Amino acid sequence: MTLQQLEYIVAIDTHRNFGKAAAACFVTQPTLSGMVKKLEEELDVVLFDRSKSPVVPTRQGAVLVEQARAVLHEAGMFRQLAKGARGHEVGELRIGVIPTLAPYLLPLFLGRFVKEHPGIQLTIEELTTATIVDRLVRETLDVGLMATPLKVPGLKERPLFRERFMVFAAPDEEVARKRYVVPTDIDPDRLWLLEEGHCMRSQVMNLCELRKAGAYGNLSYLSGSIGSLVRMVNTQGGLTIVPELAALDMDARQRQLLHPFKSPAPSREISAVTYRHFLKERMLDHLATAITTAVEGRLGKGRSEVVPVEVPA
Repeated sequence: MTLQQLEYIVAIDTHRNFGKAAAACFVTQPTLSGMVKKLEEELDVVLFDRSKSPVVPTRQGAVLVEQARAVLHEAGMFRQLAKGARGHEVGELRIGVIPTLAPYLLPLFLGRFVKEHPGIQLTIEELTTATIVDRLVRETLDVGLMATPLKVPGLKERPLFRERFMVFAAPDEEVARKRYVVPTDIDPDRLWLLEEGHCMRSQVMNLCELRKAGAYGNLSYLSGSIGSLVRMVNTQGGLTIVPELAALDMDARQRQLLHPFKSPAPSREISAVTYRHFLKERMLDHLATAITTAVEGRLGKGRSEVVPVEVPA
């Protein structure tokens, strides 16, 4: 039994396909299949049910694959400790970021981070919450930057900061005349919403205690971009909810259309989320420090309450 064989069976479990697993391991499919077959013969256990598509582990196989993940985790930790002892910080960090956060947070720290950590190769993708969770569990992502708490078994959440929600409203809206807004002031018939699949949509729905919204008169428009919702308010009227970092790029005229919620302000908690087998703790430490340093002083202070977030199906 070798670590390489364990890597192969974990790859098959992750991709549920021998061909894709072989490609991910940079070997030919016959090589991977042969090595897995030898492992099965050594253990006298059939690890995968090859009659099904996609391929699935057998009952015994599922237990052994999970143990293989744990063994590989410990082996990886051993390597990371060795690198740390030599003072090296080298490797890839695969990051998934929710779309309502990426365009506002990434520009604040990325440039400085890549200069200060030239040995860390960042691979970043904008993905929905559900996709990030799935890929963390399948170990095709290392870290998710997303709204929490998620309460998903196996995931570890490292809170980084909170950002308050604010109302962006056209000048003729009722809420525009209020010094502080409360959720009951939000008219669902005037509210522009993100499309299904975005966790911030669920937070806004929970905040305003809505079951259905997103229609403006005889127009229904659901966007995947906060910027698009802001532009709709500018051109069509109505209102939308924006997180605090999104307001940093607004010009003076747009900032006049922002209205704070009454204290304690509703907010979202942004965390670095990893799976239980996560290895690259020192890289995560560097990432967390870079992010918290970048947002320090940019976000308002005062009491806030985190709005519950749901993982979309």
